[in-house]
Order: sequence, then C-alpha cells, then structure tokens
Amino acid sequence: MAFTLATWNINSVRLREQLVCKLMEAEAPDVLCLQECKSPVDKIPLEAFKALGYGHMVARGEKGYNGVAIFSKLPLEEAGAEDFAGLGHARHIAARLENGVTIHNHYVPAGGDVPDREVNVKFGQKLDYLTDLRDAFHANAPEKSILVGDLNIAPREDDVWSHKQLLKVVSHTPTEVEHLGEAQDAGNWVDVTRTDIPEGQLYSWWSYRARDWDAADKGRRLDHIWATKDIASAAHGSRIVRDARGWEKPSDHAPVFATFDL
Repeated sequence: MAFTLATWNINSVRLREQLVCKLMEAEAPDVLCLQECKSPVDKIPLEAFKALGYGHMVARGEKGYNGVAIFSKLPLEEAGAEDFAGLGHARHIAARLENGVTIHNHYVPAGGDVPDREVNVKFGQKLDYLTDLRDAFHANAPEKSILVGDLNIAPREDDVWSHKQLLKVVSHTPTEVEHLGEAQDAGNWVDVTRTDIPEGQLYSWWSYRARDWDAADKGRRLDHIWATKDIASAAHGSRIVRDARGWEKPSDHAPVFATFDL
C-alpha cells in the first residue's frame, strides 16, 4: 500500500478553507494533517473537504487557538489525543490507518519571544511539552508510526537562514534543539525529510514580517515528518510545496510531503 502524507500549519482552517481545497485538488495527498486550525471541531468545513474525497477526519479543536486535524481519503480511526505538559490545549491527535500505521499530529508550543523559562512562561511550556513527549516515548516505544506537525524547532544549522544569527532566537536555540533531539532519540524516530533531502538549506516557514519573503528567503524548517525505524525505509519522495507560501492570503508555513510504500 502506497500513500502520500502532508503536514501543514494552516493558521485557521476556516479562514483558509479555499487554500486547503486548493492543496487537496492540486497535490492530492492521501492524508493531510493540519495544525493551528483555530476552530472547534464542529465548525471545521468538513463538507468542502468531503466533496474532494476526504471523507475521514479526526480532530481536536479550540475556538480561536491551537487545534489539530487529520483528513484522509483512506479509512482511519482515532487512536488517542494526549495533553502533553498539561496545558489543556488541543495540540495532539492520533489516527490509525487500516494497514496498522499510526499517525501522530503535533502542534508544539511556539515558545514566545524570550528563550528563558524564568521570564517567559511560554518557553517553559514548550520545553515541558517536549520533555513529556520524550518520557512518553521512553514509557511506550512507538512502532509502525509516523509523527508529523509544526514542531516549532529548526534543529539543523541548514534548517535556518543563518545559524549564527538565530542561536538566541526561539525555535533554534541549543536548549530547544537538545529537547527535540531527546524526544526523537527516545522514540527512535527517523527524520524522513532530511533522509530524503540530506543536504542544503531547507525551509517550511517564512515570517509574515518579511516584505518580500521569497526574495529575502529568511526561512526556517519548523514542520517535520518522522517515522519509526521499522517503516522509515519505506518513505521517499519528500518535498516542500514552497509555492503555497505565495498563495493569496497564505499561511506563513508551507506544506511538507512524504510518500510511504507499506
């Protein structure tokens, strides 16, 4: 069974319903994971997505904040939702496909502006979320699983436009990278995107603040697709649909894709 999966921080699924539809029509992933949906589940415009063949959904939502959803052409069933760091936020949802693969969709806290938990509660929440994630993987080693989402960390030097200039900027600080790496190692996760595209600058996010984001190209790779080692070798075809960042009234993130032959 081959299927293509995409992950995208949509920054409001209701406001950008047409962009979701555009991606579904143009790229047709079998499974689409969205973060920052900013909508209660019952307000998600599911009918429009069903009309394009996405008849299956699992989701967790909040009014105006956070929110994660998985839309699929393939049958799936909900496989849990955890409240990492006890924040009471809708930041995780899991679904299981009929082939037994479990997909975990995460929206890790952004962490605010100051990389110091003593003065910035949001940064502490981010680190706590990652610590809980690490501990969960130690307690229950994942198998036959894919983890995707806006993890809000660009871990490698070539995942940011300037490693030196961003070392003290939230999303690329050494402590964040360390926490993310510990979570990845605890679950024996393989970074599918970087396995397929091992070299060179690679970004999935460009700030709204940039007057010309494309020309400036000051991006970061905040959005990730990981797989457990037992299925990672089945992954291929990774890509980032950069053009989506330039669509009308876009999200500041671009969708990340990978295909699995299982």
